[in-house]
Amino acid sequence: MNSFNQSNLLVEYRDSVTQYEPLYNRKYTLTHSDQTGELFLTIGREYAYDKVGYMRDEVLAEWKGHEGYPYLYVYVYINGQTDQSISAKRNEIFRRELPLALKAIYYGDKNFFDNYLYLKKAPIWIYFDSQNPQYLSFEYWGSFEQLGL
Repeated sequence: MNSFNQSNLLVEYRDSVTQYEPLYNRKYTLTHSDQTGELFLTIGREYAYDKVGYMRDEVLAEWKGHEGYPYLYVYVYINGQTDQSISAKRNEIFRRELPLALKAIYYGDKNFFDNYLYLKKAPIWIYFDSQNPQYLSFEYWGSFEQLGL
């Protein structure tokens, strides 16, 4: 996933989710093909685990609320293995590719964002899941507006 090309983004809605509803419990599963460069965004009430491959390089995201304010919670799986070099490489790749993944979510669900303009200012929080404490973190990544979207 090096650069974002909207024509390579395929979007699928599931579980009675539309381009406009619901706000909360709206989940994104973003996967990709290394061979074709295509991105696959599934939007539903549940994550599309059937689209998740053995490499576990998907990006999962969900709209949640805290004290009445929405935020986007994003989950990436660095790994549960003890091999430091694998953890380091996966961490590097996710950090490099996350801006592209966030763009794909934004453009893949553009009508939703146009309907809820205030979500462009909502905070984006990323959970990097790893059994290696060096790569385990929960980080604020700004907002879609701060990303220039």
